[in-house]
Amino acid sequence: MLEGIAGLHRSHGCGELRATNTGEEVTLMGWVHRRRDHGGLIFIDLRDRSGLVQVVCDPESGEAFKKAEEVRNEYVVAVRGRVRQRPEGTANPRLATGAIEVEARELRILNRAKTPPFYIEDNIGVDEALRLRYRYLDLRRPEMQEILRLRYQTTRAIREFLDGRGFWEIETPMLTRSTPEGARDFLVPSRLRPGEFFALPQSPQLFKQILMVAGVERYFQIVRCFRDEDLRADRQPEFTQLDMEMSFIQREDILNLVEELMAHIFRETLGVEINLPLPRLTYQEAITRFGTDKPDLRFGLEIQDVSTEVKKCGFKVFRDAVATGGVVRGLCVKGGAAFSRRELDELTKLATTYGAKGLAWMAITTEGVRSPIAKFFTAEELQELMKVMQAREGDLLLFVADSETIAAGTLGALRLELGRRLRLYDPGQLAFTWVTDFPLLEYSPEEKRFVAVHHPFTMPMEEDWPLLDTDPLKVRALAYDLVLNGVELGGGSIRIHRRDIQEKMFSLLGFSPEEAQEKFGFLLEAFEYGTPPHGGIAFGLDRMVMLMARRDTIRDCIAFPKTQSGTCLLTGAPSPVAPEQLLELHLRTVVRSADRQGKAVQE
Repeated sequence: MLEGIAGLHRSHGCGELRATNTGEEVTLMGWVHRRRDHGGLIFIDLRDRSGLVQVVCDPESGEAFKKAEEVRNEYVVAVRGRVRQRPEGTANPRLATGAIEVEARELRILNRAKTPPFYIEDNIGVDEALRLRYRYLDLRRPEMQEILRLRYQTTRAIREFLDGRGFWEIETPMLTRSTPEGARDFLVPSRLRPGEFFALPQSPQLFKQILMVAGVERYFQIVRCFRDEDLRADRQPEFTQLDMEMSFIQREDILNLVEELMAHIFRETLGVEINLPLPRLTYQEAITRFGTDKPDLRFGLEIQDVSTEVKKCGFKVFRDAVATGGVVRGLCVKGGAAFSRRELDELTKLATTYGAKGLAWMAITTEGVRSPIAKFFTAEELQELMKVMQAREGDLLLFVADSETIAAGTLGALRLELGRRLRLYDPGQLAFTWVTDFPLLEYSPEEKRFVAVHHPFTMPMEEDWPLLDTDPLKVRALAYDLVLNGVELGGGSIRIHRRDIQEKMFSLLGFSPEEAQEKFGFLLEAFEYGTPPHGGIAFGLDRMVMLMARRDTIRDCIAFPKTQSGTCLLTGAPSPVAPEQLLELHLRTVVRSADRQGKAVQE
């Protein structure tokens, strides 16, 4: 028979009891983590979010012992009893409560449980789909509870810090209009305005700029954002970001404030001190040295440019690459001369997936340089290459000859793979860096137009304003990204606050004056009423917690995430809706026979 909790008042969390509580009468409530019947005694490990404690039921407890014979794993029970020291030699030093146990005098079964589909414990080898299907069970596991706690502590630390710096937390709309921001919008049909749609915000970008026009000066928000894009381990269709914006501010002010914020977060949540100031790299430095604008600085293995050294060599692939405006760049892998041919073939295959035509290599051995291309180089040229790349006996040199973009991207990917494979870094190390001076624009061959590297509201550097008319691709942006261990934590910029510059930006992006007015007229009009210089930054909260918790996917850091295909296995969303609902919204759907995924199109 199930019982209620009338007359019982929970006195402690299960994990809160210590030796100092010995002799006290306590009332605990939680889940049966494990039950062990030792004949004359029944031991129950009782668990709640604070931890676990051992409860002992003996036959002398009468009804409590009989109830203990009934309970099974994950039953919800209430226990009233006395705290006592564990017998000598039976203490469990791995538990915070391991020095004591609770002698049960009353036990109530509050709810029974079916046998769970997996064990409620850490480090379970269970398929993620099963965990997401039974997310309420998955979240009971101690390591998942710890992530939820860490996420809460992170947001609390953020609010504490920003409140002390004069920021106001202000909500912005969830239902807004569709604007081009780089990803597809999630659309919401309007029942009251047939044929018209709201869009869920990809970010609060326009609203936070409007708040600066409104004189708020310092705004922040921990906000839900939505993007209908292809998913991967660190992307979700709905995600949370820390959004910040400030008026009368310059780039250095924002970078310094954010560094103090990061130091506060990591100190308050993990007890980790971050050394300030954080290192800084320009975009071009990051690409040249690490092959990416999200460099992992936990290890060296920097990319070397050897274009000058090989431009006149006998190896036609290298010589022609330099002659046609390309580059030859390489990596010096310490101890890599011992790589097998199979390992070299694997690296070559990886290189081709990033667009490289191939991967050249040289192994420095006691007998000299071993390589299929060594015969094309003189002894002096080989010595010069080894000198420039600081190679020694036992090292391996890897080369890519191609455009700067492909060479950087390929070697950047190889660098990360080698860093993992050779264990060149401590996974627990925290390596922050700022990346600054991004290009304002890049050219999209697919769209045959310029696109914004960050977003259309980024201010160009003042000294580059004349280049907007003559050479837009050389214009640098007042933009900055904060990177941690090769992952972009967040990014921001000084914003455009003048109508003439914003209209120029829209024009470069291919918007006609009519299109710009139709989509952004409210912002352009606001700029005519005294807009202060302003800037800000946004951080992916899910991604930040993922790195802090040392997880491989942000799905572990969101209470109820979607799968990689954008579905919720717990609730079955998305799902069809009743025809009556569609009728109210003036919609009907047609499933295209050629669409194998059964996607619907609006008519």
